[in-house]
Order: sequence, then structure tokens, then C-alpha cells
Amino acid sequence: MTEFLQHLLNTLVLGGTYALLGIGLTLIFGIMNVVNFTHGALYTVGAYVMYLAVTALGLGFFAALPTAILGGLLLGAILDLVLLRPLRGADMDTTMLVMIGAGIVLQSGTLWLFGGVAKSIPTPFPDAPLQLGPVSVSWLRLFVLGAALALIGLTYWLINRTRLGLAMRATFQDHDTASLMGVNVRLIYTATFAIGSSLAAAAGALLGPVYVVFPQMGGMAELKAFAIVILGGLGNITGAAIGGFILALAEELGAGYISSGYRDAMGFLIIIAVLIFKPTGLFAKAERIG
Repeated sequence: MTEFLQHLLNTLVLGGTYALLGIGLTLIFGIMNVVNFTHGALYTVGAYVMYLAVTALGLGFFAALPTAILGGLLLGAILDLVLLRPLRGADMDTTMLVMIGAGIVLQSGTLWLFGGVAKSIPTPFPDAPLQLGPVSVSWLRLFVLGAALALIGLTYWLINRTRLGLAMRATFQDHDTASLMGVNVRLIYTATFAIGSSLAAAAGALLGPVYVVFPQMGGMAELKAFAIVILGGLGNITGAAIGGFILALAEELGAGYISSGYRDAMGFLIIIAVLIFKPTGLFAKAERIG
């Protein structure tokens, strides 16, 4: 029982960051109809910005996190303005090829700038874990969980309680009608891609200190983000958040009770089952963002 509770606690920490990945991807895919193959690279960029902010700029750990999020936001806006805006109206295959190329360039750029040696991000938290009854958790992981939940809540507020969120939901439902009603659809697309990118960068910045930072770390993260979107249902932010925790639970239980070598495989077995029995996702609703 103690081991099971420990796995549940680890699931909460990992699931929060997975949820950020899934929400960012479902926003971009749902509103823009763009398969974002730079999502994993943006995750990696967030981790490296966190590393630079702490070690090179000396901003401090807590100031480095919003810096990494802002870096992802700006990079996402640049990618949309430079690559996606000129391709508005192009077929999906062309857009996918461009985004695949952009992802390769970003990953190669981080490898060229930082080398292939893994980096560790120093943290201000004590090494001794916090004991919660029969289970223990590091202070760093508690911070990661709290920050992830705060960012998820902030995203919900942005989508459902602000004029920008209203415009994003209107664009998702019918971009032509939204444009006729005065919504600047081009600006909404840029904002959507920037926000989704910032969430990917936030996930990388949060998990970077927990593990290590290296140029290829975004590859598996990107696959898991797509898996979460499949689990949750396209355009469903709540489904993406829940899907992130489901994927984390499957990985934790698979690693704990079967083998650590099957951690990633367990999650994707669930994806295969979902695609077979409910291809629209576990939490699919009528088409809507929110």
C-alpha cells in the first residue's frame, strides 16, 4: 500500500507537467489546425532557458521559471509570424513539412549551442525529502506540482474569463464568422501559438531541474503530448489535463509493478486501446475549446 501511495504521489507531480504539454498542443491543433512538430523542441528550449537563467544570468531559480515561459512565448510568436502566417490557407501537408523542419532546426540549434553533454539545473531546495506519512516527496517535486497546477488554472482563466479567450473560442468554432464579428483572426492565431509554446516551455523548465537537460529531451515529450491529445479529445482542455494525469499514472504503475523499461510503453498501450475503442478520445465533447 505504501508503494502504491508513493506511485500516486509521483503521478501527481509528473501529470501536472504532462497536462501542460497536452493543453498547449490541443490549443494549437484545435484553433489553428496545425500539427505542431516544434512542441518537443520548445519543451527543450524552455529547459535550456531555465538553465541559462539560473547558471549564466544569475536570476535565481524562482525568477528563472517566468523567464523560460516568456522565452517560449516569444519564440512561439516568432515561429508563427515567420513560418505559419505566410502559409495561411496552404494545405496541411505543406504546413506539417515546414513544422517538422523547424523542429529539426531548433533541436540542432540547441545541440550546436550547448553540446551533447547533459546539464543539471541547481535548485534552492534541500536534499532531504518531505515525509508525508508513509510516503516521501522532494521539495523540488512539490514546487513542480504547485507551479504546474497554477499554470493550468491560469490557462483555464485565460480561455474562459478573458476577452482574448472568448476570441480564441470563437475562432475555434468558426474563424470566418469570428472575423466578420470583428475578431482579428491573424492576431488570435499568433497569440494561440505563442501561448501553446509557452506551456511547452514551462513543462520543460519544470522537469529540467527534476531530471537533466539535453538536446534530445523533447523527442519523447512531443510524442507524449500527441498521446495526451488523443486521450483527451481534440479541442478539450479539460480532457488534455486529465489525459496528462492518466498517462503519468500508467507510466508510474507500469514502471513500478512491471519494469522501468516499460514506463513509456505502458502509456502508448493505453493510446492504442483508446484509438481502437473510442477514436475521438476519452473526454471528447461537441467541438469546443475550454
